[in-house]
Amino acid sequence: MKKIVFATNNQHKLDEIRSILGDMFEIVSLRDIGCHEDIPETGTTLEANARQKAEYIFEKYGLSCFADDTGLEVDALGGAPGVYSARYAGGEGHDSEANMQKLLCELGENNNRKARFRTVIALILSEVRSEETCEVLFFEGIVNGNIAREKHGTEGFGYDPIFVPDGYDKSFAELGMDIKNNISHRARAVKKLAEYLRGN
Repeated sequence: MKKIVFATNNQHKLDEIRSILGDMFEIVSLRDIGCHEDIPETGTTLEANARQKAEYIFEKYGLSCFADDTGLEVDALGGAPGVYSARYAGGEGHDSEANMQKLLCELGENNNRKARFRTVIALILSEVRSEETCEVLFFEGIVNGNIAREKHGTEGFGYDPIFVPDGYDKSFAELGMDIKNNISHRARAVKKLAEYLRGN
């Protein structure tokens, strides 16, 4: 079974990815390879951040790896919080509660609640990467939806309790992981990643 590093220690993300990729690949975390440092994320786009994380791991450990970055893009806020979604409320770390409260406050009573989650995955395979070629492959997944006026549900993480995907009347946090893993932005990006990996 091919081993591939997912450049995260976020257990929610690891569980989601492992359930989508099934037993095709051995997905290992940063912790599993002994990487405990904070990987820089200084890009101004999801693509730049994902690439930065993947290249950091490849250059330091020489292992096949992929990294993702995800943003919630809200129409009425000009695409914000976007690349800054995880730290939207400021401060250190990822405070999901504070991020959601800020977003709901910013939207206020605005009736335009349209939004989308977008995930970008950057993949580097050790067998096709060399000093001469800096091949980074990108896979994108998007799910459109709306921002609820208040939180609903307890499953999921991040903005899941306030994001209602198109075609559903429940938030990601209410739908449960099985449904979310079939329709989410990350699921769509990972399915593209898996199709590519199966063919290589």
